[in-house]
Amino acid sequence: MATPVTDRPPAVARPPAGGRHDPAARRRRRAGQWWAWAFAAPVVIYLGAFYAYPLYRNLDLSLRSYTVRSFVHGGAPFAGLDNYRTVFADPTFWPALTRTVVFTVVCLAFQFSIGMALALFFRRHFPLSATLRAVFLVPWLLPLIVSASSWSWMLNSESGVVNAALRALGAGPVNWLTDPRWALVSVIIANIWIGIPFNLVVLYSGLQAVPPEIHEAAALDGASGWQRFRWVTFPLLRPVSAITILLGLVYTLKVFDIIWIMTRGGPADASTTLATWSYRLGFGSLLPRFGPGAAVGNLLIVMALVCGLVYIRVQRGQAR
Repeated sequence: MATPVTDRPPAVARPPAGGRHDPAARRRRRAGQWWAWAFAAPVVIYLGAFYAYPLYRNLDLSLRSYTVRSFVHGGAPFAGLDNYRTVFADPTFWPALTRTVVFTVVCLAFQFSIGMALALFFRRHFPLSATLRAVFLVPWLLPLIVSASSWSWMLNSESGVVNAALRALGAGPVNWLTDPRWALVSVIIANIWIGIPFNLVVLYSGLQAVPPEIHEAAALDGASGWQRFRWVTFPLLRPVSAITILLGLVYTLKVFDIIWIMTRGGPADASTTLATWSYRLGFGSLLPRFGPGAAVGNLLIVMALVCGLVYIRVQRGQAR
């Protein structure tokens, strides 16, 4: 039988509603994008105003020969890397870098070790454990100027409570803040005391996420307390430990308040680190050297950035 012939054109397939070519769908996607940018705008503005612009200004300071006049009115000549060469050639640089490394490594080692020990201690719930844990948070809650001033008073050579305790034990007094041999030790002790609560809080939170059944199984297998910590607890805490050390490293590299309040980097530069030296170059004299001061600050930023990149590399390796 022959197929009837009609004059109607063949049907054209229409795109489904909400497809790529649907104008209404495009408008909805565009509106969603605008809303996304609107919600992200405060964060972008904040990062630009308080991070990107200060970093740019600090880099500009380190590449120009600024004086007080040019700092206010502008017009500082471009100096290239001269400020960095000046910093590297300064006899203060290498001792300050060494003290910065010693200060950072010793503080991190003791803060993490003591924080881990306290976190393991408080993991065993006992009466008043929550109250005692809250007491350990006091150094973290105090303003740094209060903590540093308190340690300056306690370590005072004449009227400090530490020397009073040493006399009571029959030992001689120690010039904690005025002896070049003890000045760096003094600020390290103060910074360790201030940083322990942070490590305690983060590591204690990480321990709470470790299932107790794993410890019970290891104990049934005959593992001692040290073996359970070495082969069970610590590997499970590795991600938390890594971020704790990284944040502590970045914070400790830039510690300024404690050192400046207690010793001002002295005596005879015995407790001068890169952070205090940068401040002293830029603001600590009647003839400030903004360029070299900014250069030292940029070196600290690079050190923190390298540590962050190493952390990311290690995390990726562990994930693989």
